[in-house]
Amino acid sequence: MSDAKPNTALRIRLTDSPISRLGYWWATAVGFTWGFIWSTGPIRRRHGLIVFTGMPGWTYGRGGSCVGGCYLTGANDGDRVLGHEVVHREQWRRYGMLFPLLYFAAGRDPLRNRFEIEAGLEAGGYLPRRATPRRGRASSTP
Repeated sequence: MSDAKPNTALRIRLTDSPISRLGYWWATAVGFTWGFIWSTGPIRRRHGLIVFTGMPGWTYGRGGSCVGGCYLTGANDGDRVLGHEVVHREQWRRYGMLFPLLYFAAGRDPLRNRFEIEAGLEAGGYLPRRATPRRGRASSTP
């Protein structure tokens, strides 16, 4: 009889694993190819993402789409939204090719989609930006 624990050798980790990273790199290659074909604007590396701008609206969803390590958009590439997209890049790394399936299962409503909530609804443009209190002079009202 073997001393090996049952199922330990057969268990395959699909998240945070070499398999998920392989899926991330595959998705990045697909995103890069799609962006390279359709981008008419500058292509830059920002916040660890390869950002393709000038994309036709039909080539991405909502204000832009993160595919692996690539962000595809028309012109929605401000620092705030890129911070949101960096979280999606990390989700791609964690889940690999499971990510699109999990994202779809989480639903199209960004206010209920756990991946959009994790990335930040305000930064993603799904909620109005909160006003920040101004520092300065106090009110003149006694």
